Formats: sequence, C-alpha cells, structure tokens
Amino acid sequence: MRSVSSLDESPVKVAYLVNQYPKVSHSFIRREIAAVEAAGLEVQRFSIRSCASELVDPADLEELKKTRIILNQGLWAILITSFQVFLSQPIRFFQAVQLAMQLGWKSDRGILRHLIYFLEACTLLQWLTQAKVDHVHAHFGSNSTAVACLCHALGGPPYSFTVHGPDEFDRPQAMKLAEKINRAKFVATISFFSRSQLYRWCPVEQWPKIQVIRCGLDSDFLDQALTPIPERPHLVCVGRLCAAKGQLLLVEAVRQLVTEGAFLHLTLVGDGELRPQLEALIQQHGLQEFIKITGWASSAMVQEYLRSARALVLPSFAEGLPVVIMEALALGRPVISTYIAGIPELVEPGVCGWLIPAGSITALNRAILRVLQSSEAELEQFGSFGKQRVTDNHNIDQEVAKLIDLFFQKDFDLSSSTIPCLIYEYS
Repeated sequence: MRSVSSLDESPVKVAYLVNQYPKVSHSFIRREIAAVEAAGLEVQRFSIRSCASELVDPADLEELKKTRIILNQGLWAILITSFQVFLSQPIRFFQAVQLAMQLGWKSDRGILRHLIYFLEACTLLQWLTQAKVDHVHAHFGSNSTAVACLCHALGGPPYSFTVHGPDEFDRPQAMKLAEKINRAKFVATISFFSRSQLYRWCPVEQWPKIQVIRCGLDSDFLDQALTPIPERPHLVCVGRLCAAKGQLLLVEAVRQLVTEGAFLHLTLVGDGELRPQLEALIQQHGLQEFIKITGWASSAMVQEYLRSARALVLPSFAEGLPVVIMEALALGRPVISTYIAGIPELVEPGVCGWLIPAGSITALNRAILRVLQSSEAELEQFGSFGKQRVTDNHNIDQEVAKLIDLFFQKDFDLSSSTIPCLIYEYS
C-alpha cells in the first residue's frame, strides 16, 4: 500500500458524508475516519441530520463537535445557498435538478424528496468548496450517496460510497443503485456477498469499481487480552431492537428453553422500535428473571457485556456483516448467528461459533443448548480461533490502507467486457 507522503498528487482532504453521524450504531464509521486521519489525510465530517439526543458514547459526543450538519442550517439558509449556487453556475444547476428528478422517478422516496436532496447538495457543495475538499466518501447507498452524487453533478469533487446492506439489496432499483455506481469513482462494500449483490444491478463493465473493503476493529478490541469464559449461563445479543435482528425469535427461544427446564440469562443490549413489543412479550411470559434490556450502551459497556457472556447470539433475518460479531470474536467470545449475507465469511461453524438457518427456532434452541452445555475450555478455544480470524481479516488499519489506495487511484479500466480481476481477497 502506498503512503500519503509518497504521492506527488493526492487527495489530501477527504470528506465523509453520512445521513446521521455520529450515531450510536455507527462506531465502525468513527473507527474508519480515525484510521484515515492516522494515515495522514485530513477528514471533514458532514451529516445530513443530527441524532445528538441519542448519543451516549463519549467518543461519539466528541465526534459531534467535529461534524457539520446540513439540516441544522435551517430552511432559509439552505434556500439562500441554493440560489447562490444557481447564480454562480446556472447550467450545472439545472443539470443537477434534472438528475435529482431522474433519481427520484419511480424511487421509494419520490421526486420531491430528491429535490430536497438537491438543496442539501447545494449546501454541501458550498462547504466542500470552502474546505477545498478533494474527494467525498459516503456511507450507505441511500440519501447520503444521492446527495454526494448531486453535489458532484453541481461541480463538486468526485465521490465514492460504501454499501453495507441489507437495505440496499432490498430495494436496489428504488435506490437507483446502478446510476449511483455509474457516476461514482468507486464503490466499497463490506463482504463478497454484498459485492455479488451489487454485481446483479450494474453492467459488468462497472464491476472493477466495486471493491471489498471490510469493516475493521482498532486496538481497543484487537489488543485486548482474552479473558476466561464465565461459568454463569449468560448470553448477550447486541444490536438495534428491530425485526431484522430476530430478537422476537430469540425471546421465544428463551421461553421454550426455560419451559423445558433450562436455566439461562439473556441480555439484549440496544434500543429501537421493537422495544415496547419485546418488553410486553417478556412480561407476558414471565421472563423478567431471564431477559434484560439495557438500552443503548457505550463501546466500553458493550465490551463488558460481551466479556460477561459465554457467547454472542444474533439470530438475524437480514444483515450486511455485523460489526458486533467482529467485536465478540476479538474478545474471545464464540458467536451464534445465521447463514445469511456476509456472516459465513467470518463465522466458521464448529471453529469459532455456530450458524443456523435464519428463522429456525429449533436450530436456535439447539445452538443455545450447545453453548450452555459446552465446557469453558471448549468455548475459549472457539473464541481464540475467532480472535485470529478477526485479527487477520478485520484490522481497521489494513482495510483503510486499501480504501486510501482507492481514493488515490485515478481511474478504473472499464473498457474490458470480461470479468475483472478481483483485487482484495481473504488471506
């Protein structure tokens, strides 16, 4: 990998754009930005909207101070900025309006919403110009990438974006992924599975742009010494409380196991729209002694919850590749999860955890019993193998070095119609 100082021409200023940043569930973006800065690039942080009231982690609160939020400017300031952009470059202005209508046509958000994205792009353009930013990188293929794309059409810097899934894969045509990929300098995605899904929605000539850049962990997790597996039959599930994470199925699994005489305790770490339904279900079945919901937790608290558990259990129905799985394995805790998306690329059944068919409560019960019945020595061996896999393949500094190479790369060869050479593979 090339260093920043070794290049005569390099984008020394990079902007990150996210719909909501910082956000409780986006610690992986914070780690990525920190690693990019550590590599020598200057990073400007931009967010479309704020979720400051949800923040609990001191690191997120510190990031908030460094982040400019577009919608905090207020409607009149955004309209005035848009008028200034019109006066300075009217042709690009109308071309970008046309693109906004093209992106909005038959999309899930509609033309009006995309015209709002266009106004947001005008404010972003002004800020990028003032900061002399050379490249914009967005996370998620939704509205943040639409704003970056429209800003580029207005004459702003080139952009790239990271696709995580599963939202992008649920509605690729409604998000106009093909057009966003076509106009991007490159597209990063977090697993081979997610790359394959993007291949489905763009011409083969665009495939060289799509590169696997995995989410990674920093020394806060990778340098942690492994601690003994606790004897207490405690499991932890970390993630947003939502239908896709499978917590309703997990509560039912605990109910069945308790009814059959098993003794265990489950901690649900997180918050979200499903919390009232989960709390009602726990109370209905009298499981208050066995299941606790903590609400949002800081990174340090998540580490403590993981260390206190025999395993992480995440019976998701839809995912990208959950960072919490990396965090659990890095701390030496085996994982129960599902055969979906990028998860099998990290969790090897019988080596560092158990994978089950998504939606199968029978298989989930069986895996939980395996964790409860396994010896601490066996679980520690699983955890040790898992930590090595994360260290080898999910080191944030290694992954960011690949990302920076893509920032520096001038063009991809899109002239060949053959299947492109795949640059980054698992070691």
